[in-house]
Amino acid sequence: MTNQTNMESLSLLGSSNNEFKGLEAFPNLNPERDYIVTLSTDEFTCVCPKTGQPDFAEITISYVPDLKIVESKSLKLYYLSYRNKGVFHEHVTNMILNDILEAIQPRWCRVLADFGVRGGISIKVEAEYNKS
Repeated sequence: MTNQTNMESLSLLGSSNNEFKGLEAFPNLNPERDYIVTLSTDEFTCVCPKTGQPDFAEITISYVPDLKIVESKSLKLYYLSYRNKGVFHEHVTNMILNDILEAIQPRWCRVLADFGVRGGISIKVEAEYNKS
């Protein structure tokens, strides 16, 4: 069995440094050019707000950066912050889009959430933003 001594050399795992403090961004060094950044994970989880049952999804974020680029470790911690949140699939997809928009103000962004089958039905939600 794992005990405290086995974990003494671990500095990041379980430390407060691994807690989500907000999406972070760094400067886009090529703002004159349109290019697409795609970030995806198949490890997103949240829970049903009514039953508390877990929901699993593959989340893909694609965007054209303007002045900022989202930092991937902060995105990972952001995803983990949903682990025990009760939220419907449609809502969480739009929440992710809104948070990306707030953090980096991209020229264009799409969030695709492909949730696993529950009750015989799979749900895919796509939310998109296009800067005017």
